[in-house]
Amino acid sequence: MGRIGLPEILIILAVVLLLFGGKKIPELMKGLGSGIKEFKNAAKDDQQAADKKEEKSEEETK
Repeated sequence: MGRIGLPEILIILAVVLLLFGGKKIPELMKGLGSGIKEFKNAAKDDQQAADKKEEKSEEETK
């Protein structure tokens, strides 16, 4: 199995266009973008919570 090249990407895009149609693709991309944004926010919130917990445990050991 080699790398994905330009012809393979074009074939995939053509299949997606045929399956969903030109009007539905912007809606799908908007949903995908909002999902990625929510995931990043959740990951950032989780990291902040872990940092706060670590700071609290460091203060208790002093």
